[in-house]
Amino acid sequence: MTVMNVRRLIPTTAVAGAVVLGLTALSACSTSDAADGGNGDKLKVTASFYPMQFLAERIGGEHVAVTSLTKPGVEPHDLELTPRQIGSISESDYVLYLKGIQPAVDDAIKQSGVQNTVDAATLTTLENHGSEVSGHDHGHEGEEHADEHGHEGEEAHEEHSEGDGHNHGEEGGADPHIWLDPVKYAEVAKGVGKSLEKADPDHAADYKKNTDALVAELGELNTAYETGLKNPATKTFITTHSAFGYLAERYGLTQQGIAGIDPEAEPSPARIQEIHTIAEKEKATTVFFETLASDRTAKTLAKDTGLKTGVLDPLEGITDKSRGADYIEVMESNLAALQKALGAK
Repeated sequence: MTVMNVRRLIPTTAVAGAVVLGLTALSACSTSDAADGGNGDKLKVTASFYPMQFLAERIGGEHVAVTSLTKPGVEPHDLELTPRQIGSISESDYVLYLKGIQPAVDDAIKQSGVQNTVDAATLTTLENHGSEVSGHDHGHEGEEHADEHGHEGEEAHEEHSEGDGHNHGEEGGADPHIWLDPVKYAEVAKGVGKSLEKADPDHAADYKKNTDALVAELGELNTAYETGLKNPATKTFITTHSAFGYLAERYGLTQQGIAGIDPEAEPSPARIQEIHTIAEKEKATTVFFETLASDRTAKTLAKDTGLKTGVLDPLEGITDKSRGADYIEVMESNLAALQKALGAK
């Protein structure tokens, strides 16, 4: 095969691209059911990480076989792909990812040549969020209006937008954490449903039914958040991972990201003092860490600032330490944690 010969001539630095080429050629030679890994006629779907996997599984249902590129417990932002994973992308019928979160995945997908490739970031409106994101309670107003609010908030807090030392957005600093806002996530779900209907028209009716069911469930989750966070004693929460900008904006809260702190690193005395000042001024009670963050750091911060610690899960993966078995359950746990920290009735 000419492609395979070409592959031998390519220097090792270009091996990722070569693997895609090589495996594309191989997959073209073996289209029998046996090559499906026993999936029969199911649509082979590759999802980049858990929030995309959840949508693909819930909407695809029995008609899809979903593989996630990010294994449970792996930090998605730092993901490096193996040659086998790069090959599995090119053999997929459908790829669902979120551009701007995982550079390695973005590059591999670009080279894969898969026809049905869907970037979830194109299915809703992305916004810029700094380390402080102030919310405006826009309830059920249209997304366009919500987006205007987002930009007002962005301008008003420009001086705070030094980021969280963890800016994985595209140029212009767009915040990719859209799945933590149930309303935006529902918009993405609708787009995924439509694209699956196109990719596999034979099962379009089922994809539509599954999408409607999931969108309804996300609507209930949004209502639970709106109701549960209606009258908080304070609107400010402090977090080590500034992933909750969209959620803060949706429900009229303010996220204070601890810029430049690695969840595993000891915070500096100056940073502890800064958190203490913010907490006093805003009457914040709690510093939120991720499920897998170091307890030692949490305890140090709590002891030195007089704050409590809590867990807010950015839902980038589900492990046995997650407070729930899936997206909906973990989001309900996050709501309970926020209500407690904010003194919401």
